[in-house]
Amino acid sequence: MCRKILISFTKMGVIFLKNRFSIGEMSRLHNVPVKTLRFYDEIDLFKPMEIGANGYRFYASEQFEQLDTINYLKFLGFSLKEIKQHLKYRDVESFLELLRRQKGETERKISELEVIRNRFAARIDEIEKALQVDNIGKVVIKHISRRQILRLEERITCQIEIELALRKLKDTSYWMSALFIGKVGLTVAKDDLEQKSLDKYNSIFILIEDEGVYDRRFLKYLPESEYACIFFRGSHSQSLPYYRQLVEYVEANQLLINGDAVERTIIDQFITGDSCLHLTEIQIPVIKKT
Repeated sequence: MCRKILISFTKMGVIFLKNRFSIGEMSRLHNVPVKTLRFYDEIDLFKPMEIGANGYRFYASEQFEQLDTINYLKFLGFSLKEIKQHLKYRDVESFLELLRRQKGETERKISELEVIRNRFAARIDEIEKALQVDNIGKVVIKHISRRQILRLEERITCQIEIELALRKLKDTSYWMSALFIGKVGLTVAKDDLEQKSLDKYNSIFILIEDEGVYDRRFLKYLPESEYACIFFRGSHSQSLPYYRQLVEYVEANQLLINGDAVERTIIDQFITGDSCLHLTEIQIPVIKKT
């Protein structure tokens, strides 16, 4: 510690000793940038004990605990305004209220991070499983539980319209999450499937995995059902022959189409430049003919 001793005289002629530290020394001792200490001075949060004739700032060891308190409260998430208010009045009840409020805010952030962690885990699991898919181009029947989605019904015929419809869905539904990559899907109307008019979509949707901020008017559900499903290497622009294959399978196996088809690209060009790994799945809800 670089301690300087200043010898000074009172008007009575009595000599006394006082320790003082330059702003640079305070910065090094407390790991606080000089720029930050100057800012604290400007906003009257933490002022130097003395300013010399040359304008240099000097601090005393008696101020160390105050700076430690500021650093501690900042670490806890308090704003500089709240810290200044506390240091000014030093009221225990007000301080307890600050702690309670910050504890609640911390718990809220923890809940948000848990949601994000679960989304990452689900997406990692889905991609890992997608990389292991070996039944490409083969129709399988799967039972799939009900899924909640945000859905915008709109006629879509090309990639540009997909992007514009997705932007419209986000804007109009007030969907606030940025973590929906890989959760966007399209649907083909039941009537179009039955009539083999397979060159257009009737809606775009985002899969909702948890509670979020959005307009509930857009909340819909993909029904629980048996689905005739097929994976293929490619994206929406390569889907037409696989819709035909699915419809032919449904007809050949005495099944009835029981709702709109669901199409979702799981691995695309934004995940990998290797087109051999791109993966899209089409699902058509079906029931057996009676």
